[in-house]
Amino acid sequence: MKEQFKKFLNEEQDPKAIEKITSKLTDLLMKGEEVGYIAVQKKPAITVFPDSIVLTNKRIIICKPKNLGLSMDFTDYTWDDIASTFVKENILGSEFSFGTKTDLAVSIDYIPKIQARKIYTYAKEQLDLLKNPVQTATPIQETAEPVFEEEAEEEIEEVETEEVTSFAEILPAAPVVTETYEPLPTQPAGERKLSDLSKEELFDKLQNYKKLLDNGLIMQGEYDAYKKEILSYM
Repeated sequence: MKEQFKKFLNEEQDPKAIEKITSKLTDLLMKGEEVGYIAVQKKPAITVFPDSIVLTNKRIIICKPKNLGLSMDFTDYTWDDIASTFVKENILGSEFSFGTKTDLAVSIDYIPKIQARKIYTYAKEQLDLLKNPVQTATPIQETAEPVFEEEAEEEIEEVETEEVTSFAEILPAAPVVTETYEPLPTQPAGERKLSDLSKEELFDKLQNYKKLLDNGLIMQGEYDAYKKEILSYM
């Protein structure tokens, strides 16, 4: 196992921290799970027990040592639960953060810049795979289409004709449904448009709205509308 993880010592990772993490990962990895990258926190002062972040093909694992390094807390987030990822480069290292679909924001600071860029790139690749999975079932669909294609088209045409003749009087009610989904105004006068904000600024704006909701200053419906509009620009 140690030989397998030596490749993660290329960007100034702490060897002792990598060794402790890899010794624990043996029992944590699931079947078919592979580690893509490990980043280790590096604070300006001497960090005896730094936090680490492990990215696999199935999830993100946050590793935080405790009890003077004798034990470690692990918190994991699967890729299908992650909505967005961010990297903010500072003078001393970078901050890697991500938001979940349940409005949870997680961040780790003082990650060396090279490591932060690597985990950000790897995270983007995994999220892209979720949005555009490899189409392994295409050959099966191609062989099935010639058998049912004509029948399916005929059935659809018949159903459309019946619906038009039987429910024509109900059609005027359709605009009422669409009006309930119109976006609420979210841009006060003089404030920058959401389309002009960076992803980091959008993420901060979403966190501010969440705080307003928690403090009872806005309603749940208002927050949902704000969240939907902000996510459309991320």
